[in-house]
Amino acid sequence: MIRLEDARVVITGAGGGVGSVLVQTFAAAGARIVACDLPSLHLDHPGIAERHAFDIRDRAAVARGAAAILAGGAPAAVISNAGWTRAETMADVTPEALRTEMDLNFTGAADFTLALLPGLRGRAEGAALVFIASVNALSHHGNPAYSSAKAALLGWMRAVAVEEGRHGIRANAVVPGSIRTPAWDQRLKSDPGVLDRVSRLYPLGRIVTPAEVANAALFLASPLASGITGAALAVDAGLSAGNLPFLDAIT
Repeated sequence: MIRLEDARVVITGAGGGVGSVLVQTFAAAGARIVACDLPSLHLDHPGIAERHAFDIRDRAAVARGAAAILAGGAPAAVISNAGWTRAETMADVTPEALRTEMDLNFTGAADFTLALLPGLRGRAEGAALVFIASVNALSHHGNPAYSSAKAALLGWMRAVAVEEGRHGIRANAVVPGSIRTPAWDQRLKSDPGVLDRVSRLYPLGRIVTPAEVANAALFLASPLASGITGAALAVDAGLSAGNLPFLDAIT
């Protein structure tokens, strides 16, 4: 079992479907959780040691949140998980939707990274950054603005890995496929068969769970991954390995 005994770990989007499982997973590994999310969300888990409320889209609020976190000491790991999408096709993308989804899924994480880096550079034991990206960053599966933001997030992760490695800072990404979270509830309510159809696109015949994503993030944040930086770890039930519907079509 991976242990992060008493390690201070920052998790953004801590109140969401994936975020709440990240909190549970890291807390179970012994970490002291620094939970970050919107002021409107009540973050409640016995493993949470600190709570910081700010909107990842608000640059000034992000800077204040990062300063408050660093005032307690540089964290051992930062899990940039906050994200959101609703514009499913190009027809849904308005200029406002584009800006909102870029801010939520890329710019906010980049601003947060920049605000924390001065403190992380001074940490003698080094630090780990883990960004929660998406297979949408690798190929198009809808959600154009979200996909573009997640692709930018992977580029940012690699830049941090290359330029900050001299300071003992590692940066990696988890690249999930579709994840079964409450975000699916509305779709399932209007179309109960959608999940079965989507699952058939995946070589494992199913989509992934929040726990599988959280376990990958825990590994990348842990000393077991001490030699890994600049990597994008797919947790996608095989979706990015090939085109199963194409094989089905020709056979």
